Amino acid sequence: MEKNMSKKILFVCLGNICRSPAAQGVMERLIEENGLQALFSVDSAGIGSWHAGQLPDRRMRQHAQRRGLSLTHPARQVRAIDFERFDYIIGMDDENIHDLRRLAPSQEAAGRILCLADFLRHHPGQTTVPDPYYGGPQDFELALDLIEDACATLLDWLLVQP
Repeated sequence: MEKNMSKKILFVCLGNICRSPAAQGVMERLIEENGLQALFSVDSAGIGSWHAGQLPDRRMRQHAQRRGLSLTHPARQVRAIDFERFDYIIGMDDENIHDLRRLAPSQEAAGRILCLADFLRHHPGQTTVPDPYYGGPQDFELALDLIEDACATLLDWLLVQP
């Protein structure tokens, strides 16, 4: 893992077209609003390569746009080098976490894998950020609500990490 002044965060979901690009957008906005651009860099990726090169899902972009977010990150698959480049790799659900741990090249790398739902403050009992892909508008809104909640807590937590 590269060491420098900034912390590198990678958000991961299944295809990198709904939850992880939304988390990237939310976290980038929080970082910018707090003037912390020099302290963090953020990216997103998917477990699979099905959507590589595509923009985020149209529905997620529309729901995010209503919240002032522009999601333009082209989808990409998680790569082995990501485990060296990023300080924290953050999955959206148990399956993502399981897949990331399977892909991790070492125990040290696996130790930097976190679940975004573990940072939820305002959604007690919610243990995952569910994939909205096969759902309706309410599922995209729920995913964004959860992502905004967890990213705010995650940023607070990251600020006190060495």
